Parts: sequence; structure tokens; C-alpha cells
Amino acid sequence: MGENDICQIKVGQNRIGIIGLKHVFQELSGSWETMCDDDIKKTLMDKLGKKNYISPNVKENYETAFFREFMAFIGKPVQEEKTRDVLEIKVLGQGCPRCDQLEHDVIKIASEMNIIADIEHVRDINEIAQYGVMGSPALVINGTVKAVGNIPPRQKIMDWLALANDNKK
Repeated sequence: MGENDICQIKVGQNRIGIIGLKHVFQELSGSWETMCDDDIKKTLMDKLGKKNYISPNVKENYETAFFREFMAFIGKPVQEEKTRDVLEIKVLGQGCPRCDQLEHDVIKIASEMNIIADIEHVRDINEIAQYGVMGSPALVINGTVKAVGNIPPRQKIMDWLALANDNKK
């Protein structure tokens, strides 16, 4: 990845494109072990703030997001930010027609059911591997893998979304 590549990360409730994220992570990955968490956060903010506009009133949100993403990048356990009012739905797959169809189906069903959801199609093979799935497409709802290697029936997706939506209340 180049210095000017853009990666999307979750900052607060929003997905934001960050310029040079992976480049900075690679640069920092060789020296992080000698740094405390606060120094890592400061270094990430300093380096990423040069190419990305970060408003002072949301700086802390970006700092948290950068640190969380860096810890995941180096293979350390991270606590995902949980938002109780929005379902987190991920379709895992590199973009084959079945993966795209599952994404389309999930978006349509969530819309029809008036469910507020953050739906993301994860295409990066390394990020997909973190879920331990060995087939695609895969469907993840609120961090739980629900289906692997197939497009679940419409009613099954509806049941999963309804249950997840009820559990967030």
C-alpha cells in the first residue's frame, strides 16, 4: 500500500476514509514495542494528521479509532466499539457475484424491516481471515458469524436481523 492510499475505518458512528493509514501502520510496526499506549496514540495522530483533516472537537474519537485499528494491524486483541442502537452487519467476501448478492439482499431486507444498520462489505482477505471463515460469502451480525459459503434464505436473514434488533434494545 502506498503512502496516499485510502482505507476506511470506523470513527465514532461513521466510516471515514483515512489517507496513508496502512503506510503509517507499517512504519510504526517496527518500533511500537518500546512505546507506551499514549506514545503510540500521539505518534499515530501526528503522522496521520499531516494528510488528514481532523477537527479538534473529534480528535479523541480519531485517536481511539487509530489506536484500535493499529492494535488489530499488529495482531493484538482489540475491543470493538459497540453501538447499541445500530446493528453491525458485515458481508465477508472479495467481491464475487454471490458476495455482492448477499450484500444486496441484506441491505434490502434491513431497509424493508426499518432496521438501522451499519452494513459493510469486507473485501480485504486479511480482515476476512480474522473471522476464521473458510468460505465466502459469509455473514456476520454484531460480531457473530451467521453463515459461511452460501446465501442464506431470505427468511433466515430476516429472523437473524429481527433477533439482533430485539437484543440491542
